[in-house]
Amino acid sequence: MRLFALAALAIGAGVATGVTARPGFAADCAALAHIKIEATNLLSATEVAQAGDLPAYCRVLGYVRPAVNFEVRLPLADWNGKFYEAGCGGFCGALDADKAGVFNSITYAERRNYAVATSDSGHWGASSVDGRWALANPVGKADWAWRAVTETARVGKLLAAAFYGQQPKHAYFNGCSTGGRMAGVEATRYPGDFDGIIMGAPALDYTGLVATDFAWVTQANTGPDGKQILGAARLPLLENAVAKACAAPDGLVADPRRCDFKPETLQCTGATGADCLSAAEVGVLKKWYAGPSDAAGNALYAGGIPPGSEANWGLWLTGNDPRPPALPLFARDFLRYMAFEPDAGPTYAVASFDIEHDPARLAAMAPLYNAATWVPGHPGHVAGSDLTAFAKRGGKMIIWHGWGDPLVTPWLTVAAYEAWAEAAGGIDKLAGTARLFMVPGMDHCGLNPNNASITDAGLDPLPALERWVEQGQAPDTLTATRRSSSGQTLWQRPVCAYPQAAKPNGGDVTQVSGWTCAAPTP
Repeated sequence: MRLFALAALAIGAGVATGVTARPGFAADCAALAHIKIEATNLLSATEVAQAGDLPAYCRVLGYVRPAVNFEVRLPLADWNGKFYEAGCGGFCGALDADKAGVFNSITYAERRNYAVATSDSGHWGASSVDGRWALANPVGKADWAWRAVTETARVGKLLAAAFYGQQPKHAYFNGCSTGGRMAGVEATRYPGDFDGIIMGAPALDYTGLVATDFAWVTQANTGPDGKQILGAARLPLLENAVAKACAAPDGLVADPRRCDFKPETLQCTGATGADCLSAAEVGVLKKWYAGPSDAAGNALYAGGIPPGSEANWGLWLTGNDPRPPALPLFARDFLRYMAFEPDAGPTYAVASFDIEHDPARLAAMAPLYNAATWVPGHPGHVAGSDLTAFAKRGGKMIIWHGWGDPLVTPWLTVAAYEAWAEAAGGIDKLAGTARLFMVPGMDHCGLNPNNASITDAGLDPLPALERWVEQGQAPDTLTATRRSSSGQTLWQRPVCAYPQAAKPNGGDVTQVSGWTCAAPTP
């Protein structure tokens, strides 16, 4: 154990420490618990032994006052000189530092010898759909909306500098879903925090999505008796029909914008049977695919559930008996505790949301939560801060979204990217700062291992972002990899930078070389 006398050495604004380590030489871990960081309480700093592919590290626990709990992990040896922060999903509410996977996970970068950090976003929750913490809690809402990420970044980088005796040479952020929204907030409001950002399946317009859109989806599938109309048992029939109408030979709907599937083709002409849908079920599908609109026909959000996502509906939209669907649970607590000012309260039901009048009531909270906002009645118009400041400081961002995402539907991501491109002077200019990659068939954050597409383990964007930030090599493609349950590679294909898309070139379509990036077919 190396011990260092406290010497009140300044390591950036707001911190004093007793470590005097030279670059690449880690200081004493336990000493970190005694340094002073503005508005921060440090609770412990302990060494943790190597386990599996995770290196030995110094684990620092603390909180930014009043309630943003964080964990920072600092490799004891072979630090790569960089800092990495992960976002969180849903309403967050847990310090999930050992989360596996690629997105919203610090272990993803920890095994690459990053100094890493994550937080609970400023509150405790029983699950990611638990919004009770937000009731009459404006500070907690601000922590979740924007403050937790930037404050954790501030503290994490100061701790790394104190431990190693030098500032991290690069800082990265990776988030999906709510973590993707956090990425958008960072890029547009705090462009100096990170050199590189991975924005996955971003819930950019949280009020429009989780209030208006989720209420529309929930109400559409609720019958007069309060029970679900379209259930999980109908999904195989629907999935096969959409694939037959729109899927490529690999079973994926490459671009749902070019899928003109008509749900009424499945409607029963006589008695309802296993091979057809009732009129009520077809009615649900038509509303889901169309997306929310008011009586005048104005689109209240950017599109509906994408065709080709049906294999992922069981988790999010219909449930898998006995597990209920997640989407209505997000809608319930967001509408009760977060969507309105003042809060609607614990007795509010999703069925009470008035699609004609309540979207306008969301305007009070939208500026707090949203990184971009859909403007109803103005198709394609997305309001919100652009990426100008992030671009001026040389920031780079990889944005990705699954075309098979039925929860945070992909349309707004495309619309926001095109709006940012317009503000930048065109997609070619925006591509110098941010590139969008749309992944055929991929579920929300790659969480659902469906029958054809990839999970989060099949997409690894960090190396591409590192090459862009550190070597100036912008990515034209990412590689999507489909693996078997035993880890065997079944196929790989390129995911092309938008607006290009992968097209078969006559080669082996299970290999990247069997595809070519090209402009989409008109």
